[in-house]
Order: sequence, then structure tokens, then C-alpha cells
Amino acid sequence: MCFSLNREIKASQKELNKEQYSHMQSIGQFNAQMEVPYIDFVREYKVLSNEFDASYRRVMERGQFILGPEVLEFEAAFADYCQTKFVIGVGSGLDALQLVLDAWGIGPGDEVIITANTYIATAFAVTKLGAKPILVDVDENFNIDVNKIESAISSRTKVILPTHLYGQMADMEAILKIAKKYNLKVLEDAAQSHGARHNNIICGSHGDAVAFSFYPTKNLGAFGDGGAVSTDCPLLYEKLLHLRNNGSKTKFYYDYVGYNSRLDELQAAFLRVKLDHLDSWNKQRQALSEIYKRELSELPEIILPFVSPNNQSVWHVYCIRVLNGFRDELKEYLNLHKIATNIHYPEPLHLQPCYKALEYKLGDFPVTEEYAKQILSLPLSAHHTEEEIQLVASLIRDFFRGKV
Repeated sequence: MCFSLNREIKASQKELNKEQYSHMQSIGQFNAQMEVPYIDFVREYKVLSNEFDASYRRVMERGQFILGPEVLEFEAAFADYCQTKFVIGVGSGLDALQLVLDAWGIGPGDEVIITANTYIATAFAVTKLGAKPILVDVDENFNIDVNKIESAISSRTKVILPTHLYGQMADMEAILKIAKKYNLKVLEDAAQSHGARHNNIICGSHGDAVAFSFYPTKNLGAFGDGGAVSTDCPLLYEKLLHLRNNGSKTKFYYDYVGYNSRLDELQAAFLRVKLDHLDSWNKQRQALSEIYKRELSELPEIILPFVSPNNQSVWHVYCIRVLNGFRDELKEYLNLHKIATNIHYPEPLHLQPCYKALEYKLGDFPVTEEYAKQILSLPLSAHHTEEEIQLVASLIRDFFRGKV
């Protein structure tokens, strides 16, 4: 636990057994000194330290660190989890996106439709290949507004690339219908939605390919960088096996100009441990989200995240919208009370300096721009406690009570 305790409590804590310490937490005895981190990797490690340590020793004692049995085992397990035929482990979530687009031959003169409200790596995957990202504004669940996709399609459009933001999937049923109508590929950016469901179908098996990130903060995160692609297409699978390994499937023979983008053997071993706990961890996130919903739903200054009826969110991020210009003040208030928050994302990608060449301007994506001024990500992970979430909610209520 990440509590900031005074010296006396730290000393006495050593004398407490686990049951006594847990009881003291449950009655709120430590509330006055409590810090709430946004995420804490040490907690995660301690929960499964024996399994992680055993995985580390197994890899080290085997002495095989690149594309060995750990990667193969994890790929097979994650393919089964995603209910898809193939999974290819790669170096990062960005690489997962870019390698698929490259395998499909996307390049100069092509256009790829993406959401205006996403992490900038989604756009980087397109522009790194010389193609042009075409942005579409978002709807009330922060994902791409499917009603605006068709108007963005041109004769140069080759791919629709929706992002499943904050743990909730975009409307894949509608997106797939549009893609079929215009004969377009669909590549899903699922970096934030491991285990999410749309129409009761798990993320990883809707589109032509699905790109995952295993960045440490993700619901299924490594202890370093990593990524993967899931697909049912054997031709894409075979090409990605080459592209991730410098264009080679047989050592020193190169069929393509490829990438050095291989999921690390050690990270694959850690991910295999975590995969067995992903569903239970996601359920914990869902339970904690209900506390926020219950405790904050009556505040008129806050709009809670909306989950579509046909979606099951895994709450990668619990993102509220703070109205009337109070967002930054609330963030600072929580910070003063040792509550860590985040903003995903403070500046829309179409207004970033690196994308001036796209010639988008302020006002082109009004919903995304409005949200960027309002959004605040609250602490929520599988390793937070109910007491911590209740404390955050209580402080938010206290903040707005002073504004009445």
C-alpha cells in the first residue's frame, strides 16, 4: 500500500499482522495521511511477486531472450483470450498499428480515417508511412462519431482506424457496415481496451486487425514496452511475422524491408502471468467505477462517463468532464490533498505543432476541443482500494461544496 504515514505509524505498522492492518484501513484510521497515486506498479508486482520472480528465473535460466517459447506461449494464450486465430507480439502499440498499415501497403497518397480524440501515436502510425490521417470528431462516449465517418471518406480512403478510448469500444457494428459499403479495411486501436466487449463480443476479433499496446499503464501492461496484433487473416499474419523481425522469417534471408519490433521474451513471460488475472482485475475496475458513479452522480458540475448500452467498459481510464471552467482548479485541489490525477488529453492532436501540415484549425472538431478543456482522469486501477476511491469522491464533493 502506498500510504504516507508519520514515523510513529510506520514503526507500529511493523508490529501489526496483516489482519490488524487491513482492519485499520477499513475503518479509515489512516485517511488523514493517505496518498492516492494515479497508478502504482509496486502494488501490482507485490500481488504476484512469486509468479513474476519465477517467470524471470525461467527466462534467465533458459538463456533465450528473442522470439522464444515465452512469446509463442503468450501469443497462443492471448489469441485464445481474444477469440481470434492469430496474435503476433511486437515491440509497442505504435508498432502494432504501423506494421499492419505497412503490411496492407498503405503509403503516400492514401488516407486513413482516425478519431480526433486519441493518443497521438494513432496518427503517427499513419504519417510515418507517408499517408494522411483524416480526423473525425467524437460522440458522448469519447469515441469516434460513426455518423460523421462517411462524410470523411474520399476516393483515397483505404482504412478506418477507430480508437477504443478509456476502456470502451467504439460502435464496431456501425463501423464495419460502413467499411463493407466502401470496401475499406478496419484496423482497431485497442491499446486501452483489453477485455472490453461490444455486443458481447470481446475486443480483438471485430475488425480485419486489432492493435494492442502493453505499455505498463494498460489494463494488461508489461513492465516495459510491448504490443501485439490480433487477426483472423493468415496472409496478414505471415507478413507480420516477417515485418517484425527485420523482414525475415529465415535468418539472414529478407523478403521485405522490415522492422526491429519483437515482443521481448521476458515481457511475454510477465504478460502471460498477468493474462490469467486480467478478467478479475477488470471486474475490480468496474466495481470501483460504481463507487465514483454513486458518489458523484448528484454533482451538477460534473458529467460522468457514459457507457453505451451494448458496451462493457474495462475502465482503463475513469474520465469525468468538469464544467464551468473548474477543471484545473479541481485538479490542483486534489493535488494539494495528495490525490494524483491526469488529463487524457490536454491538447487535441489536430492542434499539435507536429501536425500543422494537416491544416486543421481551431473549431474543426468542436466536441474534441470542448472535452479537452473539461476532462479529468481520476485514480482507478485494479490495485486501488474502495477506501481510496471513496476518499477521492469525498474530496471532489468537498471542493464543489465550497463553490455553492
